[in-house]
Amino acid sequence: MSATALDAETILARCERLYGDTTLGEVRAWKKAHPGRPAIGHLPVYVPREVLHAAGALPVGLAGGGDQVDIVKGDACFQSYICHIPRSTVELGLQGDLDCLEGFVFPSTCDVIRNLSGIWQIQFPGKYVRFLDLPQTFDVETAGKFYQHDLEELVHDIAKLGGREPSSAEAAESLRLYSANRRALRALYDLRAEAPWLCSSDEAFLVTRAGFVLDVVEHTQLVEQFILAAKRRNKRKEDRIRVMLIGAFCEQPPLGLLRTLERSGSYVIDDDLNLGMRWIQGEVDPGSSPFQAIAHAYLKQSVWASTRYEDQQRRGEQLVKRAKEIRADGVVFGAASFCDPALLDQPPLQKALTTANIPFISFKYAENTGQFQGILEQAGTFSDSIKLWGGA
Repeated sequence: MSATALDAETILARCERLYGDTTLGEVRAWKKAHPGRPAIGHLPVYVPREVLHAAGALPVGLAGGGDQVDIVKGDACFQSYICHIPRSTVELGLQGDLDCLEGFVFPSTCDVIRNLSGIWQIQFPGKYVRFLDLPQTFDVETAGKFYQHDLEELVHDIAKLGGREPSSAEAAESLRLYSANRRALRALYDLRAEAPWLCSSDEAFLVTRAGFVLDVVEHTQLVEQFILAAKRRNKRKEDRIRVMLIGAFCEQPPLGLLRTLERSGSYVIDDDLNLGMRWIQGEVDPGSSPFQAIAHAYLKQSVWASTRYEDQQRRGEQLVKRAKEIRADGVVFGAASFCDPALLDQPPLQKALTTANIPFISFKYAENTGQFQGILEQAGTFSDSIKLWGGA
């Protein structure tokens, strides 16, 4: 089928089915078509998916159960005063939805994800579990060598699960495939920034999220097909403000919340949703040592993020710079309840926005939030105030 054959709605319908399938039917189909090869789940925010791919595995993104899973057993594993994602992830595991995965990678996102890796070892002793300790310093000689060694160990582990020890050429090919995928996602976000009436925030979310379960080549094709289809849409620009959504990088908001923001009089033209899919910026040359190239790209080409240590002033400057680049009228801070990285980052980020005279609002959510009226009224008032007076 040609890249122009599908319309946007058909593509989105498939993406929403993938999003709603907590039993990972697409992953099970991949395993049936690739007998003996492992599927490896990983938690947010960032995991080097190209490394898992190079080792012959299917990287599978996990982001909890959203608003589709009732938490019964998962609440017994964690305190009530932390975010929702670990409890729903455990619930999915205990009810068998994740049985098709041979292993799980837990990146050093926060204390909750670190503790989730320990809970997983206790609850699922037959599964491979690895805590991926990402660098928190950016010297190439020290952090680069540390991270490269960590990646090589990860490959050895995946090979033991039914994967392979990749050659340099195979690792370089995986890096190129994921670079192409990020390039397609950048084009998707560029379309949103330039013509958000052709691609709403929930649509970009669904198209990006499909990459959690699809093979990288298939996902890149899907993204490219959607961009072409979206550009053919006959939609008119509406009188809305342009906002960025910041703070939703780990536990993801429900689709209803994203659609509520769009109904409030705002175009959400940029966000940090599904951030790990777009973590590395720009092109990465595999060179003669692909794993070294991946390690150096993490150190030198990562997006700014609350889970990655940087000087706070610089992070605020980066947010202001991005807001000006895409001509944002304001910023919406939407953080998951009890998300320490997002909530601790808000004061310096808000200070930077205030200095730059960029208005903002903030709210908190959980992945299973079902009532959006309060957020609709808050976001609607924010939109109206900017339209009337140029500020909140």
